[in-house]
Amino acid sequence: MNLRPYQAAAVKSLRESYIAGRNAPLFCLPTGGGKTFVFSYVAQNAVQRHKRVCVLVHRRELLMQASASLLSMGVAHGIIAPGYNRTTHAVQVASIQTLARRIRQDRLTFDLLIVDECHHAAAGTWQTVRDAFPKAKLLGVTATPVRSDGKGLDSVFDDLIIGPSVEELIAGGHLVQPVVYAPPVQFNLDGVRKRGGDFDQRDLSDKMDKPTITGDVIGHYRKLCGGKPAIAFCASVAHAEHVAAEFRAAGYRAKSVDGNTPPAERAAAIHDLGQGKLNVLTSCDIISEGTDVPAVSAAILLRPTMSLGLYIQQVGRALRPAPGKDRAIILDHVGNVMRHGMPDDDREWTLEGTARAGKADNDNVPAVRQCVKCYACYKPAPVCPQCGHHEPIKAREVAVSDGELVEITAMQAEAMRRERKQEIGSARTIEALEEVAKRRGYKPGWARFIMKSRDRKYG
Repeated sequence: MNLRPYQAAAVKSLRESYIAGRNAPLFCLPTGGGKTFVFSYVAQNAVQRHKRVCVLVHRRELLMQASASLLSMGVAHGIIAPGYNRTTHAVQVASIQTLARRIRQDRLTFDLLIVDECHHAAAGTWQTVRDAFPKAKLLGVTATPVRSDGKGLDSVFDDLIIGPSVEELIAGGHLVQPVVYAPPVQFNLDGVRKRGGDFDQRDLSDKMDKPTITGDVIGHYRKLCGGKPAIAFCASVAHAEHVAAEFRAAGYRAKSVDGNTPPAERAAAIHDLGQGKLNVLTSCDIISEGTDVPAVSAAILLRPTMSLGLYIQQVGRALRPAPGKDRAIILDHVGNVMRHGMPDDDREWTLEGTARAGKADNDNVPAVRQCVKCYACYKPAPVCPQCGHHEPIKAREVAVSDGELVEITAMQAEAMRRERKQEIGSARTIEALEEVAKRRGYKPGWARFIMKSRDRKYG
């Protein structure tokens, strides 16, 4: 199997990084770009130079993906995970939890540690493994080099190598174009607490797990997806189970999976989704990463999140190309696109921590109009993005149809961002800034920070 040109360029950049004296580069590539294939190629070359390699993963699906990729290249390897016998292969694919328990008793040695989904690598268990192999070089790979708590990854990695953007991969035919539909009024998050840089899942479940909401979700799935394979990302395990039950009651083939689902049953459900035997697979967290099912044509977002990384990982599940698939439908029922932008936005990544890394921009929903011909709802524009109907825009026009979804284009998302900046700029007093902070869910002290910044700038 040959590397794509951008994958070959990444391998070259990684090699140059090590030659320049770096010990722990991080390679960023969007979901669906083939990062597993890239690090498998790196592992293959390392073995040819008589090096020992360990691929570290935190989820069974990732373990299986890495193993399959290595096998496709003819790389013999062992698996360090429950239920697998120990081997002496030069390449091992390891569950991070299992390896951490066996480090002392197995007396393993490695020259290269490859960390899949390495945005988790600053956690305690990962550091335990890293400390056990101090002389080993490191390679991190992820689509989202950002932590929801805002902490940087520069404590683990010392170089950042960026692959092509989502937009570039779409242009090259390696991903499909996302089409986003979002509610005209943002979901009410009043009373939802925040924990660890994101919304509290228990509070979210109480808000989201309602028959009226699920009924609306099913109605839009029927209207916009027509039974095509979809993954629904829910606020809790119970919420995921209820959503799956409601889809079944509506006549669709649906199943819920979670961390307690037996591995074989979980794998069978994912396989059935890819084969068209299931219409909808629901889950909380467990299929946000490492689920490679190109046939999935839609992502249904039912969990509001302040985490940019989680949002990108979720929508990325639907972007892989497949025969007969020319676009991905994102049904965003919780306003995540308003917080984080379009899935194919070009983002500037950094290894440094940032206070905004996990901060949601809980803006008020901008003005929405309804097409008088097809009844699609969208941000004010002279042409309906659905049917092409032209109608002059009235100043500050707001037309909302209950439960309708709004198609959000990249141009509209950019307009939203400009509107957010203008809202801050027009808030000239501490009281006005505090009102903005309250609406957006910013931390106490944000308003004072902005005022002090202005004082320093204008003296």
